[in-house]
Amino acid sequence: MISLMLENWPLIGGLVGAGLLAGLAAGLFGIGGGIVIVPTLSILMTTLGFAETAQHVAIATSLATIILTSVRSVMAHHKRGAVDWSVLASWSPWIVVGAGVGMWLAADLSEQILRALFGIIGLVIAAQFIFGRPDWRLADDLPEGASRAGLGVSLGGLSALMGIGGGTFGVSLMTMFGRPMHQAIGTAAGFGAAIGLPSALAAMVTGFGREGLPAGSVGFVNIPAFVLLSVFTVMMAPVGARLAHRMDQALLKRVFGLLLLLVAGRMLYGVIPG
Repeated sequence: MISLMLENWPLIGGLVGAGLLAGLAAGLFGIGGGIVIVPTLSILMTTLGFAETAQHVAIATSLATIILTSVRSVMAHHKRGAVDWSVLASWSPWIVVGAGVGMWLAADLSEQILRALFGIIGLVIAAQFIFGRPDWRLADDLPEGASRAGLGVSLGGLSALMGIGGGTFGVSLMTMFGRPMHQAIGTAAGFGAAIGLPSALAAMVTGFGREGLPAGSVGFVNIPAFVLLSVFTVMMAPVGARLAHRMDQALLKRVFGLLLLLVAGRMLYGVIPG
């Protein structure tokens, strides 16, 4: 066992580091941690010789870890009164539908397209958080009816394609519709479970029997990576939640935006011809 750990220390170290950062980010920004896990796991899998399936495995495994991280994070924010459970109840069914559709689509997309989608959408969201003004609003409250259904399905689908929790889009959506930043983070943290569960199940089915997968994979979900990442993300999520409620909302938005900018740029590197 010790010799096996020594042989694989770069992989184990990378997963532990990603888990710690992802859990912190999940609690701090309500994003489920996928924005950290996906690029880290993609790079690790590519380095280990699984370039043909690296992005698919990274996305699917990230979505699986988000289930536990989301639950841990949203409960930590609930203790501080920052979760609107009525929003979670009314938006989650549509998010589940979108997440399932998004993961089925992801199975047929190439590694390059998935990386490009992650990077481009990430840059757009980062720009909104960094340069957006506090008074920018689309409306005074979240939409209902057909608009809610359409936005919910889109949120779930895009999140599944990127391998991230709903917080990345959910925080932007809720702040643009008049919700305070801390409530947006706390509530959007709960979107992760609605995205992660159907997406992970779909990834197991669509990736079953696919060639070029790392050992220990069930479909596109790599079980050893899922277990190791989950331990540390769940551990760190409450720490991030405590920090979030001590930070100024404007500063929190810009820190979130800078994180997205760095990660999106890294994912686009080498994808778009220079």
